[in-house]
Amino acid sequence: MIRQFIKRVFGKKTPATTGVSNGSAAGKPRVYGKAEHKINRADISSAALKTCEGLQDAGFDAFVVGGAVRDLLLHRHPKDFDVATSATPEEVRNVFRRSRIIGRRFRIVHVLFGQETIEVSTFRAQHAVAEGAEGAEEADAPAAVAAPEEDENSRRRHRRKPMDDGVKARADEHGRLLRDNVFGSQAEDAIRRDFTMNALFYDPAREEVWDYVNGVADVAQKRVVMIGEPIERYREDPVRMLRAARLAGKLGFTIDAATEAPIAELGALLDNVPTARIYDEMLKLLLSGHATNCIARLRALGLQQHVLPVIDSLLSNDNSRAFVELALRRTDERIAADKGVSPTFLFAALFWFPMQARLKKIVGEGAENSLHWHTAMDDTLDYQRKTLAIPRRLDALIKEIWISQTRLTQRSKTKAYRMLSLPSFRACYDFLALRAEVGNADPELATWWEQFQTASDDEREEMLLPDTSPRKKRRRRRKPAGEGGRDGGSAPEVAA
Repeated sequence: MIRQFIKRVFGKKTPATTGVSNGSAAGKPRVYGKAEHKINRADISSAALKTCEGLQDAGFDAFVVGGAVRDLLLHRHPKDFDVATSATPEEVRNVFRRSRIIGRRFRIVHVLFGQETIEVSTFRAQHAVAEGAEGAEEADAPAAVAAPEEDENSRRRHRRKPMDDGVKARADEHGRLLRDNVFGSQAEDAIRRDFTMNALFYDPAREEVWDYVNGVADVAQKRVVMIGEPIERYREDPVRMLRAARLAGKLGFTIDAATEAPIAELGALLDNVPTARIYDEMLKLLLSGHATNCIARLRALGLQQHVLPVIDSLLSNDNSRAFVELALRRTDERIAADKGVSPTFLFAALFWFPMQARLKKIVGEGAENSLHWHTAMDDTLDYQRKTLAIPRRLDALIKEIWISQTRLTQRSKTKAYRMLSLPSFRACYDFLALRAEVGNADPELATWWEQFQTASDDEREEMLLPDTSPRKKRRRRRKPAGEGGRDGGSAPEVAA
């Protein structure tokens, strides 16, 4: 209690405000006050504020960190808030009753506040690859960044921290980190992050931004700048190349020349990344609210061939290009309007033309049937999973959207009302309307369904058309065993 009272009255020691660029030999940040950074504390999630306050009251350092600070500097409204702290995961867990430790590669804590979850990570240091790891070499700190010094209080605090896997990290033969739980100081945590714009710390108690890597200046100049040696950092985690494309496209930033230069040569490293991680990063890109710009950056860097190779063929064909660009644009518009978006719908749009091409190849000169459709849909999704681990739980809705495009052509009473009663009807109709807008479907059909949804019962009866689909042959019911035939004979006996 006494320690908390002193902390509240006198605050904590403010570091020297020596400017640094991309790391500092002294390990001292440039500290920006409220008058300089102009961040409004009211724009920060109350859950993030409570998390920082709880950790600081318990005697730990705690800051809002990463993309949230970047967005606040750009006067954007962050959707997620992360916190970085000097407390270990176990210590964070002890401070907050409603929290849980998760992760293997990076052990973090989720602190729960109602519907909101704050992700809390412990300050981490530069790694040293464990000896004897297959294909791994000793990985030093990035060449452009010197190891930071620490004051006596910081050294004392970190001496008592337990280390996970000792002080070693593990990497594969390509240099990609597989495990990295080396705890360290705040300065070390800053220089191990990917881009300077993501290595900024905001102290909500003192309303200060701490900058170890010149990130505030890079945000002001709208530049994506890698911390340290780009080649080494990309080898540690090739997904950083995708993040560079996404951040540049989303924020309208340029990519620093030194940061961009190695990407053309190292893009193939993405082929060694688990497809599930690629999927997660591509989902962020496609649902960033700036998917069109992000895809353009991805192609400009030549990365699409490793994560979404189908995009080249889609954008090189006039018909498919118009459809895909419209789907991406409408997704961006819905996100800007704070409306819900579905990755399932977007994947259905991206792979519609490949599925149609596959269907045409399967059918050949014959007449298509439902078996052809299901084969084409399965083949298309399985092929895309080679680079993008689309969860199989999405398959059912993607297929339903696709196959509904033929069912929507039937406007008889039974089939129209059956379509209208489907939970997925709106997605199926929106897909049809999207196709009609670019000339891939009959505009009159889309208009009919738009009117049918809001029409009264009497109006719907007048709009319905005769059923023109071929009638299925009725199967003759087999007589159950034991019934006699026309001659009245009895069924043959069955041995017990």
